[in-house]
Amino acid sequence: MPKPMPKSAPSMSVLDAIYQRRAVRDYAQKPVDKATIQTLLKAAVHAPTAVHEEPWVFAVIQDKNTLKRLSDSAKKLLASGADPIHPLHGSHAMGHFTDPNFHVFYNADALIVIYGRPMGPFVMADCWLAAENLMLAATGMGLGSCVIGLAVAALNTPEWKKELGIPAEMTAYAPVIIGYPSGETPAVSRKEPEIAVWK
Repeated sequence: MPKPMPKSAPSMSVLDAIYQRRAVRDYAQKPVDKATIQTLLKAAVHAPTAVHEEPWVFAVIQDKNTLKRLSDSAKKLLASGADPIHPLHGSHAMGHFTDPNFHVFYNADALIVIYGRPMGPFVMADCWLAAENLMLAATGMGLGSCVIGLAVAALNTPEWKKELGIPAEMTAYAPVIIGYPSGETPAVSRKEPEIAVWK
């Protein structure tokens, strides 16, 4: 028999959550409580997982000083060109990474990082499926979220793994900020599904 959903669980339909989810980059200075984050994590671990490996491990960071230092580390890697994922030299975005006022995490209350254990070829996919569950649950609870890919390289440095107590063999795949939106985030248009074949 399935376990009952937590009292703070989302109440909107799955389709409503999918269509209303936004990448939120402007947050109110309102804390997200521990029980709410626990609800999001429980939603995340109900994602599909290859051969039931459940390779994910979560880090929750709400300390403002830690988030600021991590943001600065990410910007430094980006500005120096040392981030292999985001080779942004010459991009209009480069100005952000040298701006001391730009915060990679947009001053959100919480950063939830989904790490994967080295357990096979589908670890990355499993972690991203968990991230989508987490973000849809956040939408259903009136929270905003946004994937911060710019932080991946910094999170995977030995220095940050050591500071956060993350074993060296784990890999950060999905850093997701969570918080209460400071206002409405407009919808972004999407292309119709491109169907290569339908037999």
